[in-house]
Amino acid sequence: MKALLIHPSIPETFWSFKHILKFLRKKAAHPPLGILTVAAMMPQEWELRLVDMNVEALTDEQIRWADKVFVSAMIIQKQSVREVLDRCHALGKKVVAGGPLFISSAQEFDDIDYLVLGEAEVTFPVFLKDLARGEPEHLYASDEKPDIKMTPLPRWDLINFKHYASLSIQYSRGCPFNCEFCDVVNLNGRVPRVKSNEQMIRELELLYELGWRGRTFIVDDNFIGNKVRVKSLLREVIAWQHAHKFPFGLYTEASVNLADDQELMELMVSAGFDCVFLGLETPVEDSLKECGKYQNSGKDLVEAVKTIQRNGMEVMGGFIIGFDSDPPSVFETQMNFIQKSGVVKAMIGLLNALPGTRLHKRLEQEGRLLDSTTGDNCDGSINFMPKMDLQTLREGYQAVLHYIYSPKQYYHRVMEFLKDYRPVRRRRLNRNDFMAFLRSIVYLGILEKGRSKLYYWKLIIRAFLFHRRTFGEAVSSAIFGYHFRKLLTK
Repeated sequence: MKALLIHPSIPETFWSFKHILKFLRKKAAHPPLGILTVAAMMPQEWELRLVDMNVEALTDEQIRWADKVFVSAMIIQKQSVREVLDRCHALGKKVVAGGPLFISSAQEFDDIDYLVLGEAEVTFPVFLKDLARGEPEHLYASDEKPDIKMTPLPRWDLINFKHYASLSIQYSRGCPFNCEFCDVVNLNGRVPRVKSNEQMIRELELLYELGWRGRTFIVDDNFIGNKVRVKSLLREVIAWQHAHKFPFGLYTEASVNLADDQELMELMVSAGFDCVFLGLETPVEDSLKECGKYQNSGKDLVEAVKTIQRNGMEVMGGFIIGFDSDPPSVFETQMNFIQKSGVVKAMIGLLNALPGTRLHKRLEQEGRLLDSTTGDNCDGSINFMPKMDLQTLREGYQAVLHYIYSPKQYYHRVMEFLKDYRPVRRRRLNRNDFMAFLRSIVYLGILEKGRSKLYYWKLIIRAFLFHRRTFGEAVSSAIFGYHFRKLLTK
């Protein structure tokens, strides 16, 4: 069997980091971990090829080579998926598809030959068995949540590490919280399932043996969902990192209650974590209660962010506007909140109802759904009728984006972050980092128009004089700001 594995294109979004890649001379931010893991479940005698369309163009010759085409995708890749399907069918190739896009929108893809939904550890072996007998069915689906200790190591040999800014590992699936707008519970459940410590060390060891050195993303829904188990893991990761002289800089996603656990923060930082993404959502208390974000409710969220920063981790934040409980002042409130918190990399989007979420079901019952979601957190789209006037909501949202990503406010926020950030160890910089710094001088300090270059030089000079230990973070933040400003003009 000749199997062609395809990872469709991700459009220009907050998470694509497209405009950062030219500073790093990389082609994509992250590898397609999901389909690399599925590849490891395929029979050893199969001949596999992988095309990441974020790295290279898909050719007709590659499609013709395959006996079967395998596609895995998220909602945001829908347009690229449709183009891939049309090309494969035009060339007479049958397609096997799985992933979040098809779980949420299976009815939109009747032309796919085989839909393998749910978690691959459950449904994919059944499909393979039927395929071997020559009797594959159109649909395979299951709500079973498997033990991910059985998940195989990804087939890293199918990609070129040099193309990616960061590599990825998964430790757990699921989240103990049940926010109304989030589809994690629908996809992965509320009971976090974790890999064994030994399994995680094997994953780190494999990347190390294959030559990877650098940023490594732990892609979990909520890395600290099971605090007891994650603390045990971190102690072993600390020992491994020390033994290997800290080859990986780690970052992940977690919940705000991380700030309540001093031991956990210290363990994460000691293990090499220097950044964490938090779903901060909103400082509006009524909106937090409305969406069931109780882990954020009743907290001083600015202080929670600064606590994590002071303990040595940068906080990236997700923010949402468009809750029914949002008052007219929400736009100014969000702007002030983001600036005070020093969350440099702030992803702020309009609320959308994802299929399978409690929000989607509620809005459907209320007759307020308008369309399917694009899956892009920051494109300004909304797929339901909000309580606030729609034009007011969109205009206010755009005002927030232009404010927080404007050079003046953005660079001010970087300085606010550097004021509180206390890294345990100096960020390891290599030749690529130095070259990225030189390119930032060219693009941001010379070529960029307007007063932006002035703010850039103020940041660089102040960081060099007063924050030399975190100079790398200052340069990195400046480069991210360029990406965010470009998003506003797309």
